[in-house]
Amino acid sequence: MLAIVCPGQGAQTPGMLAPWLELPGSADRLAAFSEASGVDLTAHGTTSDADTIRDTAVAQPLIVSTSLLALRALEDEGGPVAAGATAGHSVGEFAAAAVAGVLDDAAAVALVGQRARFMAEAAAAEPTGMTAVLGGDPDEVLAAIEAAGLWPANVNGGGQVVAAGAQDALARFAENPPARARVVPLQVAGAFHTPFMHPARDAFAAVAAQTPAASPRVTLLTNADGSALGPDVAGADVVARMVSQIASPVRWDLCQATLLELGVTGLLELAPGGVLKGLARRSLPGVETVAITSPADLPAARDLVARHTATPGAAPTTDDSRETAK
Repeated sequence: MLAIVCPGQGAQTPGMLAPWLELPGSADRLAAFSEASGVDLTAHGTTSDADTIRDTAVAQPLIVSTSLLALRALEDEGGPVAAGATAGHSVGEFAAAAVAGVLDDAAAVALVGQRARFMAEAAAAEPTGMTAVLGGDPDEVLAAIEAAGLWPANVNGGGQVVAAGAQDALARFAENPPARARVVPLQVAGAFHTPFMHPARDAFAAVAAQTPAASPRVTLLTNADGSALGPDVAGADVVARMVSQIASPVRWDLCQATLLELGVTGLLELAPGGVLKGLARRSLPGVETVAITSPADLPAARDLVARHTATPGAAPTTDDSRETAK
């Protein structure tokens, strides 16, 4: 069974959209995404520098748009992609929601544009940040994060946790890290997925509630606890979970555990891919992985899809007259 996973903030690189714009239809799609998000994604994806695209308000719609461009380009050349499950890391949940048929592409990008602005505003309210903790005993790492007055914003599996909170608390944590662990400050604007994001969550909830959404047609995993959402879950409930996730930890470790339970054999990470493939290699033994980083990876992606397709005849999802079958 094939799983499609979608990367989160931090995966962006300068100029990453330039090769995609050489493909038929991509420029028009990106123009539509720019209009939906209120961000000039063509400029930011081709000419903006690293500091500019690190801005939360730019990075989030840019990443989700890149994921969806890659998926649609894959479908343009090879037909519908029969995924059995999908998941996204943090903001990547919105790309995954489009894969699952909960949102159409434009709606997903439009919501992300709003989400990003609210999160950027919340981050600017006071000095906060995030620090990756690599290695160490998992229980000791979590205890040390709590003792420092921080939150485990991302629990990624494979010995990787991201601590988040006030900058002064992060500085003290770095001076006295957990045993056998290495800490790496992240270049992000604030303490995402913590109580510092409550204002962003509340503001975004009012916007998201107005967006039409359908029940998942492909099994969609939630960052909250890795649970699998199917056609019995209302689209509005799915979107509400995605809203709550702004101020709650990303449990990617649990998403990966659910992928194993579902029997996933192949994992395709959409562009700008690489991070989730790396985590999968450490946490999903026996699962074949491909990450799309540029159009040059599309042949390998099509080959993976052909060898790990879901059960034929399952219900499809539709976006712009294309289908993604369950």
